[in-house]
Amino acid sequence: KSPPRSEHLKKHQRKPTGKKSHHCSDCGKTFSRLYTLQSHQRIHTGEKPFSCDQCGKSFVTSGCLTIHQRTHTGEKPYSCGQCKKSFVTSSCLTIHQRTHTGEKPYSCNQCGKSFVSSSRLTIHQRTHTGEKSYSCDQCGKRFVSSSHLTIHQRIHTGEKAYHCSDCGKSFSISGNFKSHQRTHTGEKPYSCNQCEKSFAQSSNLIAHLRIHTGEKPHCCSECGKTFSKLYTLQSHQRIHTGEKPYSCSDCGKIFSKLYTLLSHQRTHTGERPHRCKQCGKSFIRSSCLMVHLRKHTGEKSFSCD
Repeated sequence: KSPPRSEHLKKHQRKPTGKKSHHCSDCGKTFSRLYTLQSHQRIHTGEKPFSCDQCGKSFVTSGCLTIHQRTHTGEKPYSCGQCKKSFVTSSCLTIHQRTHTGEKPYSCNQCGKSFVSSSRLTIHQRTHTGEKSYSCDQCGKRFVSSSHLTIHQRIHTGEKAYHCSDCGKSFSISGNFKSHQRTHTGEKPYSCNQCEKSFAQSSNLIAHLRIHTGEKPHCCSECGKTFSKLYTLQSHQRIHTGEKPYSCSDCGKIFSKLYTLLSHQRTHTGERPHRCKQCGKSFIRSSCLMVHLRKHTGEKSFSCD
């Protein structure tokens, strides 16, 4: 039995015509479908009519709710045919597959830099325009993307939603959590195509590639010194400013570099994460472990406190 004419008409009306006849009265953006406009308008009104029955979190669209619910069920229905990695959404799979092909179809018309997704290009373009549309309602700090704002807000709430089942450590950022998990699994999915060295994080691979190219794109405006890594430039600039933004919550001591603070905090916690595989001795800093290893190899070195 064929469906009634009214159903055919409804299906036809849902199809995009290419014409964008639905206008948002708040920002002027246009849409080809009425329901897409209605979903968009919720950005302005703040309405989130779709709620998760497990955690109560609300969403603008039913599609966003469905994707969120997979964080509870663990369902990842989209699998990569090359490495078998699975994803919550088809768009995440498509973006991931470009790590295998090297495809970066979205290019910045100002500097030529290319990206695997349109959202990453949009965020990058704001570095040229200076646009920071997302504002923290607690401290007023502004951000180029909603995801950066969400991560920042966890500083105020103290929320650490990602828990490692191996060691119990908690994280506020999913990317940091995934990187941490690789310390347990030993997985290094990012490989250099010039020397075959592998890395746990894509950012480490990008920084490593500059060893081969000699590229140092980050320049100090004070002294002209150039750096291959942005965070190295930022640390260097504190030599000029005298800024020490990292403070120890236990004793109040301040530091110019985050890793120096982290090393210092281990004097309070007693944590010694760098362990010698030969004798089992543990150290606060990796540099101390490297010095210690020379005792096994017979190589002469300076002593570590």
